[in-house]
Amino acid sequence: MLAANVKNQIREIYKAISSALPNFRSRREQNYMVAEISKTLAGEYDKQRRIIVIEAGTGIGKSLAYILGTIPLALASKKKVCISTATVALQEQLLHKDLPFFLQHSGIDFKFGLVKGRQRYVCLAKLEMLIGESSTGQMAMWQTKPDQSQIQSLQQLLQDYRAGRWNGEWDTLETPLPDHLWQQIASDKHSCHKQLANHANCPFHKAREDLDEWDVLIANHSLLLADLELGGGVILPEPENLFYVIDEAHHLPIVARDFSSAQATVRGATDWLEKVGKLAGKLQAQIKSNNIIAPAQAMLDRVAELTSLLNKVAHFCETQPKLFANEDQRWRFEHGKLPGALLILAENLSTASSDAVKQFNKMQLLLNESFKDGELPKHQAEALLTECGFMLQRLENLQKLWKMMAREDNPKGAPLARWIEVISGKQPDYLCSASPIEVGFMLEKMLWEKAAGVVLCSATLRALNSFEHFTYQVGLSLNDGSRYLALQSPFDFANNATLFLPQMQTEPADDAYTDELAQQIKALVEEEQATLVLFASYWQMEKATELLKDKLPTEPLIQGNAPRQLLLETHKQRCDSGQPSILFGTGSFSEGLDLPGDYLTNLIVTKLPFAVPTSPVEQAHSEYIKLKGGNPFLQLTIPDASRKLIQSCGRLLRKEEDYGRITILDRRLVSKRYGKALLDALPPYRRVIE
Repeated sequence: MLAANVKNQIREIYKAISSALPNFRSRREQNYMVAEISKTLAGEYDKQRRIIVIEAGTGIGKSLAYILGTIPLALASKKKVCISTATVALQEQLLHKDLPFFLQHSGIDFKFGLVKGRQRYVCLAKLEMLIGESSTGQMAMWQTKPDQSQIQSLQQLLQDYRAGRWNGEWDTLETPLPDHLWQQIASDKHSCHKQLANHANCPFHKAREDLDEWDVLIANHSLLLADLELGGGVILPEPENLFYVIDEAHHLPIVARDFSSAQATVRGATDWLEKVGKLAGKLQAQIKSNNIIAPAQAMLDRVAELTSLLNKVAHFCETQPKLFANEDQRWRFEHGKLPGALLILAENLSTASSDAVKQFNKMQLLLNESFKDGELPKHQAEALLTECGFMLQRLENLQKLWKMMAREDNPKGAPLARWIEVISGKQPDYLCSASPIEVGFMLEKMLWEKAAGVVLCSATLRALNSFEHFTYQVGLSLNDGSRYLALQSPFDFANNATLFLPQMQTEPADDAYTDELAQQIKALVEEEQATLVLFASYWQMEKATELLKDKLPTEPLIQGNAPRQLLLETHKQRCDSGQPSILFGTGSFSEGLDLPGDYLTNLIVTKLPFAVPTSPVEQAHSEYIKLKGGNPFLQLTIPDASRKLIQSCGRLLRKEEDYGRITILDRRLVSKRYGKALLDALPPYRRVIE
């Protein structure tokens, strides 16, 4: 039960905040959301299942609601709050605006901060080794031979760090490094140990020092899943002591799926395995203990075995050219089943890579002991530990991939998606991948069963006016004791926005559709000040741009031609100076784009956002649903399109006084049977259908 003193405290804080916020309007929906969150987490509805799923429409003020509904209760219960988001923008809003404001006006004392994964911090020891400052291991650390510009970039980074111009975080780099280069200098769990002298003051360990003192932790979905995969309580506090708020929760299924996948190259792996063999020989030569001999020799045997098996996989792929003879140069295994010969290789690779990880761990343990006993010079031991951590990470990834490739799928659940694709380069290589296609069972086991309580929220969680699709994706159900709330936006949709479906001669499948699309856009932007056109694909956006060249009132601002922030600033400057402005964007502009007031009054959606199952995971998911006698279009595509269409239309009204027109140039909304369900799931805009 929610204690009376906590209930009263929440009421008092709400009054204080409402007085401090300019133009604050008390909203019934926001009050209800606060009450339902705190009652659910206190166990009033179900002591075993303290989970609430909330769709909170734009304008309700959901971040204030969940902050108020969780923090006072958590402090009273001696628990902590973890707010997980999908985007950096929301993290920054919470860190720099929402939580400082709440702290200032709530009258309660709490500490908060942003938690980032190790991979967001530089490892100074790796950086020094790669640029040759450290006495050993430079070439062994590079995945491919570096060019001088790469070394100069890293030298500049180290200079900037030592001069205090950079704090060692990926997010604060003035000039972003290419991903492959950053991965080679990022902190990792194997080689970055605080007890080692040249790691004690690493940016990662400095950032971690305050974490234990925080009452509220801001994280992202990937970090949350990283902690849960380790069993919980490793990066973040233990799930049993945490109230989780998962904001932007509609991203969780995809992030969880991607996080649980694995991939590794074939020939590329044989190249770095050769370096692992050399490292094993180096450790055997430099560690005085006789105990190193057995694991080092076993490691050399495993390297030879893995190399031989990977060469056989490459040869197997080379003998099947027809199966890669498609646009993606990809061979996806139907129903996730590998052919017999490849399955045997996968099983052997799984066994060999598992043993390789085991032997490598033994060697690393002996290296640590040798270092602590002072048998190795400090600089030599630290260089070896860094190199070992780097190689162990790769071995563990190889092991994860081949375990997933070899694993027997549970007949009661969905099979894994498995595929191999050709990578072109100096020497063609093969990238092997495996991924779950459904992650609900995993989230149940790792999170729903363990957490002290969970709030999942977003402005768009329902599809076709139902939570069913979302619950299926995340492993909840409508009758498992979890709570579900759909809170309507306070906006006056009927009076402030018109949903317009003009008469058209063509539908998206017709060859002449893009030509008609261009004609419609030209007519719809005339005498309009602020327009956003959302395209279903880059291809269509480029084609329409070409057809509309010199025919629009102003040069459109096109996604991809400049950074997103620069495009939006230019758009706002044009609007502020009374000039017309037109933005062209694709799917990523349909979410998280905030153009309130006169910055957007004319929204054009060119096509219903049906995702074509082009990724091997999506294809495998469709295949699985068909196997079970289902209809992937009705069960996956339509619900997904419904949610995305609501998000797209949601770009228009961002504040209560906003107004404008939404035009959808896709007649399937009225010509197809599913169109009515998609229309009825949209907010109650005033409709004009020609």
